[in-house]
Amino acid sequence: MTHLTSSVIVKSPDILSGTPVFFGTRVPIKNLLDYVRAGESVVEFLDDFPSVSRDQVDAVLALAEMLLMETVDAHPA
Repeated sequence: MTHLTSSVIVKSPDILSGTPVFFGTRVPIKNLLDYVRAGESVVEFLDDFPSVSRDQVDAVLALAEMLLMETVDAHPA
């Protein structure tokens, strides 16, 4: 059994069968990405998922940006 825990994202087989969720909630990280892709605002996401904090959303988006930039930097044109 693998547990990935941070102050923002938790992945545990005991929570939604291992789907990565916001720490302290059962809200999948993918829900935020789906909202962004659909053109919804962060405010709308937070209104629909009040157990997630703005700080958590900001941290996930910053992590996504960092990982994207690392991937791009690792594969220069």
